[in-house]
Amino acid sequence: MKLSKMPKEELEQYSYDELTKMILEERKKPLNTAEIFKTICDLLDYSETEYSDKIGDYYTSLTTDKDFVLLDDGTWDLRDHHPTTVSLEEDDETYGEEDLEEIEEAAEEMEEIIADREEDLDDDDDDVDLDDLEEDDDDLTIIDEEELED
Repeated sequence: MKLSKMPKEELEQYSYDELTKMILEERKKPLNTAEIFKTICDLLDYSETEYSDKIGDYYTSLTTDKDFVLLDDGTWDLRDHHPTTVSLEEDDETYGEEDLEEIEEAAEEMEEIIADREEDLDDDDDDVDLDDLEEDDDDLTIIDEEELED
């Protein structure tokens, strides 16, 4: 069902993020923040004042929601419509999903190595004999300040 055909009472039950997803899916093209929020405000019968008061919070919610991606031209789209790539600025290389899998595998291997080393360190701590430590205390002598001055 098209958003414009839905009753206002039903639309009010959706969050801004859910409405944004529905708008982007319905329009099938990226839109800028103002266009999307204006559409939401029109659907919910918000005034221009409400639009002005709420657009900042709306923009913040878009930036924190992982379902949306901000494109180079300043428009928003659903992340599902764009392939995942990682760009390293210093090398300016782009890595695809296969590369990401290799990186994740390497990270898992490193975690295993670290866990093994931590276990080895824990095992080394168990080798300390507490009786040896107590015997060392017997060799200690308390000296008064007067004895130090002599």
